[in-house]
Amino acid sequence: MSGASGFPKYRSLPADPWQGKGKGHRRSCGHGLGGGRELAYNPARERPGSLAADQALPAPSASSQELTGTMPYQYPALTPEQKKELSDIAHRIVAPGKGILAADESTGSIAKRLQSIGTENTEENRRFYRQLLLTADDRVNPCIGGVILFHETLYQKTDDGRPFPQVIKSKGGVVGIKVDKGVVPLAGTNGETTTQGLDGLSERCAQYKKDGADFAKWRCVLKIGEHTPSALAIMENANVLARYASICQQNGIVPIVEPEILPDGDHDLKRCQYVTEKVLAAVYKALSDHHIYLEGTLLKPNMVTPGHACTQKYSHEEIAMATVTALRRTVPPAVTGITFLSGGQSEEEASINLNAINKCPLLKPWALTFSYGRALQASALKAWGGKKENLKAAQEEYVKRALANSLACQGKYTSSGQAGAAASESLFISNHAY
Repeated sequence: MSGASGFPKYRSLPADPWQGKGKGHRRSCGHGLGGGRELAYNPARERPGSLAADQALPAPSASSQELTGTMPYQYPALTPEQKKELSDIAHRIVAPGKGILAADESTGSIAKRLQSIGTENTEENRRFYRQLLLTADDRVNPCIGGVILFHETLYQKTDDGRPFPQVIKSKGGVVGIKVDKGVVPLAGTNGETTTQGLDGLSERCAQYKKDGADFAKWRCVLKIGEHTPSALAIMENANVLARYASICQQNGIVPIVEPEILPDGDHDLKRCQYVTEKVLAAVYKALSDHHIYLEGTLLKPNMVTPGHACTQKYSHEEIAMATVTALRRTVPPAVTGITFLSGGQSEEEASINLNAINKCPLLKPWALTFSYGRALQASALKAWGGKKENLKAAQEEYVKRALANSLACQGKYTSSGQAGAAASESLFISNHAY
């Protein structure tokens, strides 16, 4: 006998209600949950030769308990001293009024910035530009809690021979390092990516720690589309972030976890909030599975904003409410701080939205601050123009943005309208690679 599909049709056999049940078990024989009459176990009704009739189940061995045990065991665990060090570093970075300068653009990314001002992408030009930012006057000291550097920059020096990490520390900042190796295609998905760089990461972290770095950054990228992000991309990127975080913490480095949802697309605010919640929920499940010490971590998420091509406009307060709501639903209060990426917003927009987030009338158990690259540097880069004589003017623009964001992360920023050279320009780059 065969069905319409061509597959043979089998008559289903009634299930044995007693199989695998122990003495005293009571079983409902009704349909659905909790329905029907209760039947008591009767050993006389066991089928001859069945397991329950002929023998008792053996006690599970230690190895089988280990494989199927319900409680995972944290090994190797961080010592109390390691935990304290990580927590202290994280708190220093996001102290009140402080945020992060992201100056970790790869050689390829900084090339585009330099090209935009007609400047050649040489090692000396890159060094001079980073020096310009790091040696700004002491007004930035209460604003910048940490600086993320690219590998090359970590080993560069100022004109007077001081290593960049020494300059950052002398101004009260913590030195950070970008440790991922960029995004690569994730096979089996519709153009989605994962991030590479786990190979040799422990050895690199150990060396970076010796060379003065106390925190690290790893960026994963997800896109909102009709069928994205896929469950596969969310799960893969969450696990990669958790592996990275675990390796960092074992080496005394605070991991910044960055699952960036790109602003590309025409999706509305509600769609971005939904996707952000799903991504962050997966990330924190993975961090839990990998036994990450949350008090020794920072999160670097996107703000919840509509897609760049969305025609509907939203107020700063609506963006703030959607962002804080998504975070409250997913990020444990144990996390020390949330340092937002600017995601292609203009300098002024990034400051106003950060201010609105900090003024949002919901309970916010974490520090909510900034980890801005373009939104701290755009006006400074334009004012510099690749000319050494513009050094002071460029530094002044950088100081302006640092002061603005320091106020914004305390909910005290008021836009004056006297913006910098590029403060109102959109910094959006389609499919942005860092």
